[in-house]
Amino acid sequence: MRIAVLVPCFNEEVAIQHVVRDFQSALPSARVYVYDNNSNDKTVAAATAAGAIVRSEPRQGKGNVIRRMFSDIDADIYLLVDGDNTYEAAAAPKMIEALVNGSLDMVVGRRVEAGELAYRPGHRFGNSLLTGVVAMIFGSCTQDMLSGYRVFSRRFVKSFPALSHGFEIETELTVHALELRMPTLDVDTQYVGRLPGSQSKLNTVRDGIRIFRMIGALVKEERPLQFFGLSSVVLAIASLVLIYPVFMEYLRTGLVPRFPTAILSTAIMTVALLAFFAGLILDTVTHGRREMKRLTYLGYNGVTVALENSGGAGASSGQSAS
Repeated sequence: MRIAVLVPCFNEEVAIQHVVRDFQSALPSARVYVYDNNSNDKTVAAATAAGAIVRSEPRQGKGNVIRRMFSDIDADIYLLVDGDNTYEAAAAPKMIEALVNGSLDMVVGRRVEAGELAYRPGHRFGNSLLTGVVAMIFGSCTQDMLSGYRVFSRRFVKSFPALSHGFEIETELTVHALELRMPTLDVDTQYVGRLPGSQSKLNTVRDGIRIFRMIGALVKEERPLQFFGLSSVVLAIASLVLIYPVFMEYLRTGLVPRFPTAILSTAIMTVALLAFFAGLILDTVTHGRREMKRLTYLGYNGVTVALENSGGAGASSGQSAS
C-alpha cells in the first residue's frame, strides 16, 4: 500500500532532519513529504539533505499547509506528524497496523509524556478543557484532541473540507470524524520535549482563543438548531423578564405606562422567533450537506479494500505514494 508521511514545517531547522530520518527508518517504504511554510532558517536545506520530498505552501498557518498536503498527495494511508521531533516515530507501524486491522479511518497518537518538559505550562489543562468541550457538544472519539500525530485513511483525507487556517486544524479533524461517525482509535505514543535550540510556534492563549472560536464556528455550522435555539431561548427569557412588570401593571390598572419597554420586549421576542426558525431551516441544510460529505467519503475505498486490491501486501510493504 502507498504510505505518505506528511510533515508541515515552519522554522524547524534543528529538528527536521531527525524527524525525516526517524520516519524513514520506521516506515522504509513510505515517502516523507515536508511542506515548508515560509521558514526563514535552513529548514528546507535540512529536510532536503535528509531525503524528504520538500514542497512549499506560501499561505501562513498549519491549517493552510495541511489543506495543501491533502489536496496534492495521493496515497492509501496518510501519516501526519509535526516537524518538531516531539513524537515517537517508532510508534508509526503500530498506528498503521491498528488502522488497517481495525478498518479505521483515523488513529490518534495519544501523547504520554516521556519527560517533565514535554508539555509546556498550561498546555495539558488547555488540551483537557478543549477535548472535554468538543466531547460534550459533538461526542468523543479521542482523549487527545490536539495531538499532531495521526494516521488517516484515504477516504478520510479526500472527504475532509479543511477550512481552518492555523493550529485549530486538529479540532476540525476531530469534528469531521465525529460528524461522519468514522471508526477511530487512540494509540498511546511517547511525547518528549523539544531539542535544544528548537522553539514552539504555539501560543497558549492566542491559539487557545482561536480553537474556541473554531469550536463556536463548528457548532454554528454543524449544530445550527442547538446554536440558534439556545440564542432563541435566551432572547425569549429576556423578553419575558422585560414585559412581566408592564403586564402586571396592565392587569392592575388597565394602562401601559412604560410603552417603550413593551415595544422593546416585543422586538426581542420577534428576534427570538426568527432565530428559532433560522435554526430549523439551517438544520435541514446542514443535514443535506452532511449527506453529501458522507457520499464523498463512501466514494473512496477503505483501507481494507485498498489492501485487497494491492494483492494482500502488508500495510507497510507496498509501493510508496505518488
